Amino acid sequence: MNNSIDDPRIMRGMEKQLRLRQARLSAGEKPIGWKVGFGAPTSLENLRLDGPLVGFLTDKILLPTNATVSVEGWTKPAMEPEIAVTMGKDLFGGSDRETAQAAIASLGPAIELADVRFPPDDVEAILADNIYNRHVILGRADSSRAGCNLNGIIGHISHNETVLPPVTDPQALTGGLVDVVGCVANTLSMFGETLRAGDVIITGSIVPPLWIELKEAITYLLEPIDTISVNFA
Repeated sequence: MNNSIDDPRIMRGMEKQLRLRQARLSAGEKPIGWKVGFGAPTSLENLRLDGPLVGFLTDKILLPTNATVSVEGWTKPAMEPEIAVTMGKDLFGGSDRETAQAAIASLGPAIELADVRFPPDDVEAILADNIYNRHVILGRADSSRAGCNLNGIIGHISHNETVLPPVTDPQALTGGLVDVVGCVANTLSMFGETLRAGDVIITGSIVPPLWIELKEAITYLLEPIDTISVNFA
């Protein structure tokens, strides 16, 4: 699950994205971690990728649980329930799977809000736009899940009156979370960045994206860790 530095789409897109990140950090935003997207098998095939795309997170886009968000002016708003990984140690590019697993300090629920402003068929443009990211909500980080312990974890998602089937295999769409973490470390290393202790990675949606309508309420329980929610006005 690693994209190649030889892919010019990745090179150009990541260079633009990291310039955007640096501009936002220079303006006072604080880094909180990274995100991945388009890691589902169909997305990898459609975009001709070997691994998920990597984006960044800052404190400016962080929302509290049960926040109310206006999507007025958004083109195609989407919500994705994800698993957040918090790093306990620095992880360098080229590390083996065991090292990546040992660097994971905790797991918890996350909700990402995205605005798909243009068709998702141009890798360079997707990366330059930071993979459509607009906001993120993070739940409790459970340190008993260090080392990526997923035993007994089930995802429960409801929006308005609709309850989705329980997600009993939260890695079915994302791929193995340890491999995702390794992919982030490897991608960052290509561009002179390092995955650091304390960084949070939101690892991709555990269900297909939920397209948002106005006046919608969504609740996400990552059993048995925590419940988070978001409302749309």
